[in-house]
Amino acid sequence: MTYTLENGALQLSVNPHLARWSLISHLRNGPSLEDLQVGLSYRRGLGRHHILDRWLSASVSEPKTVASPHGSLRQFELVTGAEDLLVTLSFALPGEEPLLLWKMAIENRSRQPVLVDRLDLLSGGFIYRERSGPSGAIHLIPAPQPRAGQKRTWRRLIPGGEPAFFSNGWQSWSYAGVYGAGDRFHRTRLGPLRAPTDVNAGTPQPARAGMFASDMFGVLGDRQGRNAVLAGFLSQKNHFGSLETWIGASPPALRLWANGDGARLDPGEKVVTDWACLYFFHLDATDPLAPYMQAAGRENGLSDASIRLAEPPTGWCSWYQFSSEDYFGAVTAGDIRRNREAIAALQPGLPLQVIQIDDGFESQVGDWLSFSPGFPDGVGPLAAEIRQSGLKPGLWLAPFIVHPRSRLAAGHPDWLLRGRLGRPVNAGLFWGTLTTALDLTYPAALEYVKEVVHTATQAWGYTYLKLDFLYAAALPGHYGDPKRTRAQVLRAGLEAVRAAAGEETFLLGCGCPLGSAIGLVDGMRIGADTARGWLPSFKGIELFLKGEPNIPSARNASHNALTRTALHRRWWINDPDCLLLRPETRLTLAEVQTLATVIALTGGSLLLSDDLPRLPADRLRIAEALLPLIGQRPHVLDWFDSATPKRVQLDLDGPAGPWHLLALFNWDDQPQELTLNINEFYLPLAQYYVRSFWRADTRLVAADNPVGGTGESALTYTGVPAHGVVLLALRPYQPHRPQYLGSDLHISQGLELAAWEPLPEGLNLRLSRPGRARGQIELALPHPPRLALQDGQAMQWDASGEGRYLFDLELNRFTSIEVRY
Repeated sequence: MTYTLENGALQLSVNPHLARWSLISHLRNGPSLEDLQVGLSYRRGLGRHHILDRWLSASVSEPKTVASPHGSLRQFELVTGAEDLLVTLSFALPGEEPLLLWKMAIENRSRQPVLVDRLDLLSGGFIYRERSGPSGAIHLIPAPQPRAGQKRTWRRLIPGGEPAFFSNGWQSWSYAGVYGAGDRFHRTRLGPLRAPTDVNAGTPQPARAGMFASDMFGVLGDRQGRNAVLAGFLSQKNHFGSLETWIGASPPALRLWANGDGARLDPGEKVVTDWACLYFFHLDATDPLAPYMQAAGRENGLSDASIRLAEPPTGWCSWYQFSSEDYFGAVTAGDIRRNREAIAALQPGLPLQVIQIDDGFESQVGDWLSFSPGFPDGVGPLAAEIRQSGLKPGLWLAPFIVHPRSRLAAGHPDWLLRGRLGRPVNAGLFWGTLTTALDLTYPAALEYVKEVVHTATQAWGYTYLKLDFLYAAALPGHYGDPKRTRAQVLRAGLEAVRAAAGEETFLLGCGCPLGSAIGLVDGMRIGADTARGWLPSFKGIELFLKGEPNIPSARNASHNALTRTALHRRWWINDPDCLLLRPETRLTLAEVQTLATVIALTGGSLLLSDDLPRLPADRLRIAEALLPLIGQRPHVLDWFDSATPKRVQLDLDGPAGPWHLLALFNWDDQPQELTLNINEFYLPLAQYYVRSFWRADTRLVAADNPVGGTGESALTYTGVPAHGVVLLALRPYQPHRPQYLGSDLHISQGLELAAWEPLPEGLNLRLSRPGRARGQIELALPHPPRLALQDGQAMQWDASGEGRYLFDLELNRFTSIEVRY
């Protein structure tokens, strides 16, 4: 007998006799997943076991309606088991969401403990076990039906199709991006120096072309047919979730599992996975990942409104100026005071909110309550001085990682997480040594973490904490409490930090496995650290390191800022890391402009990290043009089609009507010619004014067959520098009417416009931006201007093209302009 659940988007079928289940999309020509398997791997004594190839004595409950954060769910449970383990599979379909949810629970009814290794929630297309053969199939396009009398085979060749896979890395710094069938999975070549930091111990690192892995969620799609399926988990409170796919097969293969980490399950006890999720969608939808991202937010206690209302922070961080590749953390209290004074002086034109003291204040990593010689009075007095300047004090902490030469490691060796042979685990190469980690299942170790965070926030007065190297709490090892998974240990540690810091403290996660922090941090680093150079390097040497996907570089930081845009304002505020402006880095001006564009258009936080008193005015002006932050989430149009996205669109609205920001990126190492074809964007058919921000030129372009349109159908921008960008503001061409075309006052080329009032023989407008500014605005006018006034004073203008005019101005927060023609 087959049991089914169905909503408007999906149909689930479960066959207990065959121990298989299937999911079919109601989308026209939509995907399907057929004859999938589940499984459980565990150890008892010296024996290794795998069950659920067959569902013995399976019973299925009647479907019922249950309440959940996702609305009403229609749900049924299948109960089976083997060898004194009772297994419950719960399947649920929300009434309003195009998602399938399911999870696995295991109860140990034997007299012996078992060690749970892996809970397989989906396997399709792989040879799951030699004796059971292949486990179903994944069809991104409808599968052909066998002819009469023809046996259905497990691996049917389907004509056409171009499969690809979007992989999400485990933690903040880990690579996230799309792969094609001929690609190879990005892996570090630095072995134990980097692997503990960037790679989930339970997620494979495939070497074969066309085989890829992912953490928490992944997307398997067809670039030709444009169908896709997202598989993943809604949370990582109980287990880290892993995926593996092989898109070299036809149809492709996919499997999804929860990592049990060998946690002990005692007699009479029960373990439950987080909700797994499947979601079918079309790749060309305007916001394709929204249903999954929103569901994961709800599962972790977030409302869409609470995230949208949060304001991305702006500020200054000490790290990238007062550190070097030879000695990190060479900052002093005097450096902080000097930049605090500079920030206070610059506030009229560059209103920042946060001053964050980064690594270097502590006597040693792990010894957070004692200080380096550069901070003889500690950091408490600095917090008071920062607050007196009207700014928010911020502090960097890495509460879970430990330097082996710290007093903490020497005085409390029992707090350290142990690995093989009882030695402290390797947490990666940092600060010139292989670091280690705290075992947060020891109550005293967790109490120390809480004391540090409470002291920093309540005693010293820091209301912004950057919490770094958080993955260290989730490294594989022999925990003091052997019944907890790595995900449970990390989640409990983050919950303790949140409670100690208080809800009023802004917490920024960094180096953190993403799913475990949803609902607990306010912001999250979503890529590798940036750096003073475009490519990864060590002491200025790029050879052998330029292919590393996860280590600091401007390239890696900008890549993940684009590929993880969908997380912003759904799970937290995205943090793309600092913008470095000073000319003394190895970054070209074009690369600085690219980083500024990525940060502005992806909507996250903005922190500067230059010695501000020494920053040239032209570089400071770049930062001024980013404030106030746009703060919105854009469309990354080719996120599934390009190794690094090249086309980004952000739709904005204002007093003069809607407009669109489009970014075209040149990721090549040589100058390139970039072409704007507006038919490749989500734009109505029309003719548009196109104004380039970094190049300051304005042209007309028309979509295919616009009504009454004239002008070029595409625009070409020549000589775009290596790693450069063309940033364009598009506004529909409206002949015989005055139009605001943009300015160099703000990177949005429009958010500075506060009011717009067309008149029969002219117009009135009002501009607003933080502090003082000097620049130009560009207007399209139906007749040449005969008079222009700024706050009642005559102003000059120049013709910039047919019917277009540039007006020079200065303003202090607000200004009013009158134009008569």
